[in-house]
Amino acid sequence: MIESRLNMKELYKIGMIGLGSIGTRHLQNIVTVLKERGRSYTIDLIRSGKGKELDREIVQHVNETFYSYDSVPNGYDVIFVTNPTHLHFETIQKFVSKTKHMFIEKPVFDTIDVSLDELHLKSDSIYYVACPLRYTDVIQYLKYQCDLKRVYCARAICSSYLPEWRPNQDYRYTYSAHKDQGGGVSIDLIHEWDYLCFLFGQPEKVLNIRGTFSDLEIDSDDLSLYIAKYADMAVEVHLDYFGRKTIREIQIFADEDTIVGDIANSEIRYSKSGEVISFKEQRNDFQRKEIVHFFDIVEGKAVNDNAIPTALRTLRIAKEGK
Repeated sequence: MIESRLNMKELYKIGMIGLGSIGTRHLQNIVTVLKERGRSYTIDLIRSGKGKELDREIVQHVNETFYSYDSVPNGYDVIFVTNPTHLHFETIQKFVSKTKHMFIEKPVFDTIDVSLDELHLKSDSIYYVACPLRYTDVIQYLKYQCDLKRVYCARAICSSYLPEWRPNQDYRYTYSAHKDQGGGVSIDLIHEWDYLCFLFGQPEKVLNIRGTFSDLEIDSDDLSLYIAKYADMAVEVHLDYFGRKTIREIQIFADEDTIVGDIANSEIRYSKSGEVISFKEQRNDFQRKEIVHFFDIVEGKAVNDNAIPTALRTLRIAKEGK
């Protein structure tokens, strides 16, 4: 039994830094998960003052809102870091003393040239980095229902059209469009490398070609291609911002069949046998599962399987290979 890290009689004091689309989704899932557990909570917002006005549905869950570092109190149980990627390092560094644990949105940083010692992380605290595709039914099935030791190679692809990612928002002004804000498919779509490492472990060698090839009005890379070598298998990865029909899947070439894990459509397809397994999962289902898992870690029911050093190793693969 893992020792519990939170007194079960106390309420959760939660702070949220950044409340864009993903931060809002996390807030709503936090409320749902903690209510299901019968846990009391307060949620404070820590904002720059530059964000949009909050919807009434969100306001009802907010205890207090702070607009400066000095006004933020100490003593949080968890702070969720969901602001732009290029601000993560500075945010963790500034607020680590004000909270016991942290949930950090992916990617963990926008650069690998960091010193974790400068963050002054506490040895008895949880610093978890988001990796939601691990919790999809497709990836869970591949991880626990398939014999991955009998795989010769795999091909992962994530292709979609950036201007359609965020409805009612001009893609040219999002962080994804700008390299200096942590944008670009190589790290914006780090999900692929995260679940590949989850399934197969760390590769021995990675080759990468990336650049801006489409007519999108961005200065970040819109295409990134990888070939990775493992001890007894190989992996190809294709990431782009310009595919007009969304494709997100992994093809696994094994000894007896080729298995397609279609994440976008939530199904498993066996190419030779013709078997199809449909999960009918929605995006928020696996996002919610991750919040459940995070609080399981905090409450001592699970281990932290994506701590900052682990996430940094994945980022290193995505950015520079190995």
